[in-house]
Amino acid sequence: MTIPLDQPTAVRAGEELDVAKLEAYLAAQLPDAAGPLVVEQFPSGYSNLTYLLRLGDQELVLRRPPFGNRVKSAHDMGREFRVLSQLQGHYDLAPNPLVYCEDEQVLGAPFYVMQRCRGIILRSPQKMDITLDPPTLQELGQSFVENLAALHAVDFEAAGLGDLGKPQGFIERQVGGWTKRYRQARTDDIPEMETIAAWLENNRPAESGASLIHNDYKFDNLVLDENDPTRVIAVLDWEMCTLGDPLMDLGVSLSYWVHDDDEPALKSFITGPTNFAGNLTRGEIAARYSEITGRDTSGILFHYCFGLFKLAVIVQQIYYRYAEGHTQDPRFADLNHVVRSLAVAAVHSADRGEFS
Repeated sequence: MTIPLDQPTAVRAGEELDVAKLEAYLAAQLPDAAGPLVVEQFPSGYSNLTYLLRLGDQELVLRRPPFGNRVKSAHDMGREFRVLSQLQGHYDLAPNPLVYCEDEQVLGAPFYVMQRCRGIILRSPQKMDITLDPPTLQELGQSFVENLAALHAVDFEAAGLGDLGKPQGFIERQVGGWTKRYRQARTDDIPEMETIAAWLENNRPAESGASLIHNDYKFDNLVLDENDPTRVIAVLDWEMCTLGDPLMDLGVSLSYWVHDDDEPALKSFITGPTNFAGNLTRGEIAARYSEITGRDTSGILFHYCFGLFKLAVIVQQIYYRYAEGHTQDPRFADLNHVVRSLAVAAVHSADRGEFS
C-alpha cells in the first residue's frame, strides 16, 4: 500500500511572505541556515497559515495567523510555541519548535518555525484515491484514540504548563464563550445555532477532571508513519491547546468523526477515513477511550453536541472574515451552509438523545 506524503503547493494569492526579510531573519536565528530560501504553502486548513520553508538542505515549517485577523487571542503564536517547547520530553508526538518571532516588521505578524514532521496526512483520502483495508483502519482507529488518551495523561505540571488554563468551570466558560463568539461573527439567520446554544447551556454536565487538551485533535492534524500508516508520529496545530475537561476534547474529536448516514454536507466538509469500512464508530471510540482512561463516557452526547457547535462557530468566524472582505479564498464562499449543517446535526442529535 503506497500513500503519498503530505506535500505543499504554490503560495495562495494574497498570502505571500516577504522571502528576503524572512531569509535574513532565519540566517540570524539559525546558525546552520544556508539559503536560498524557497517558500511553499500547505493548502489545507482554514485558520492559521502553514508554509514549508526549504532552506538549503533543511525543511522547516512556518506558522502564522491568517491575513486580516482581528482576534489576536485566537491566533497566539507565542502561546503555541511555548506549548510545543514545554511538551518536549513529555509528549513525544509534539513537533520540535525552533524559533519564535514577535517582531511584526519581519512578516507583518508574529510567527514561529519548527522542524518538519515528514509523513502522511489523511487530509482528503477520498480525493487522493487511497484504499485502506478494514484491518488497517481498525488499527488506525485504535491508534487515534490511544494517542488522545496518552495526551490526556501528560503531567502538565511537570511539563511547566500548569498555568496554561483554568480547569475549574471550564465547561460553563466554553459554552458561554463560544456562544458569544458566534453572535459576534453572525451573518446569516440560522435558528438551529441558537437552539443548540440554549440546549448546551441547559444541559451542562459535571466536569470529569482536568488534563492537557489539544482542542482540535482530528485526522488531518495527525502525521502518520509513511512505512506504517497505523502509527501516529506527530500531532499538529496546537493553537487551541489548554487545560480543561478531557471529555470536552474527546467530544471535539468526535465532531469530526463522520458516519455514512450523517448529513451529506458534513461528509463533504469533514474529510477523513472515519466512514471507511472497518474503522471504529463514534460509539466505539468513546468506549475505547473509557476503557483506557477509566473515565465515564456515558454522557458523551453533550460533549459531542458541543463539539459540533464549536466547529460551527469556528467555521462561522472564518466565513465572517470572507463576508467582510478580509480574505478572498474561494474555499470560504459557501461556509455559511456548513455552519447550518453542523448546527442541524447537533440539534438532531440532541433531540434524539442519541450519541452514535
